Amino acid sequence: MNFEQLKPEVSYIIAKKNFSTDQRLLSICELLEQHIDYYNWVGFYFRNGDKEELKLGPYVGEPTDHTIIPFGKGICGQVAVSNKNFVVPDVNAQDNYIACSITVKAEIVIPIFVNGENIGQIDIDSNTPDPFTEEDERFLEFVCKKVSEMIS
Repeated sequence: MNFEQLKPEVSYIIAKKNFSTDQRLLSICELLEQHIDYYNWVGFYFRNGDKEELKLGPYVGEPTDHTIIPFGKGICGQVAVSNKNFVVPDVNAQDNYIACSITVKAEIVIPIFVNGENIGQIDIDSNTPDPFTEEDERFLEFVCKKVSEMIS
């Protein structure tokens, strides 16, 4: 499936009111990981209450020890501060990268906004060097917009 084919699937998952927020987020993770071959780890991080840190939400992929990430640390922590998309074509070239797995070669993180506030993000790791394009960014912005509508 390409991104345009996945959009209605994402909308369908979001619309499932009989499922909890976490169930719907996990379903989105599963959908993306199954249908985009270079999405090897897909997960959500959300602001942990009033703390200056992110807490891991639903995800699919290898287990991670990074369940809490302080603002500013790693790619996710930097996005929590900058409020901007962050595409990393080569994680080994990043000074402030938190390694989750030696197989990860690239990462993309897109923030989720509710009422103009950055409340979390989608984080995707790839075992493929430099796989992410502007199309990935636009598609993941769509996903984050749908998630924000579900949460708000």
